[in-house]
Amino acid sequence: MNGGEIAALIAAGAFAMLVLVLVVLLWRLRLTVDAATRAIKDLNDRTAPILAKADTTMDNVNTALSQVHTSLDGVNLQLHKVDTITGHAAQVSGNVAHLAGIVTSVASNPLVKVAAFGYGVRRAAVRRARLEDESEARDLVRGRRKGRRRGRA
Repeated sequence: MNGGEIAALIAAGAFAMLVLVLVVLLWRLRLTVDAATRAIKDLNDRTAPILAKADTTMDNVNTALSQVHTSLDGVNLQLHKVDTITGHAAQVSGNVAHLAGIVTSVASNPLVKVAAFGYGVRRAAVRRARLEDESEARDLVRGRRKGRRRGRA
């Protein structure tokens, strides 16, 4: 055997060793990938019921949010109606206040004048009656004084 054949034989042995090392590495890699696949499958099997429950829960939450949205739309509609009613009530109360002011000014002005006139007439009548009573009393006192003077004289 010459030197070239020995070198070829060494190269072939080295290549066979390289192939053997690569086969072992690929075999271990396959085992690792199989273990990872089993772990992922187990994880999926364990989380499937949880995810199903989560899907059901999310469906319930979406239904509840839809109902809340519908309720809020109804509340907003009712608030709009209440706002309209409040506006009308404010307008009516303003009109009633204005009408009350007009009625008060119309009714109270002549009534005040009539009441003042009536008070003045009553006061004048009372004064006149008092003056007449005082005048009669004076006349009576004068008559008595005159009678006493006549009796003395």
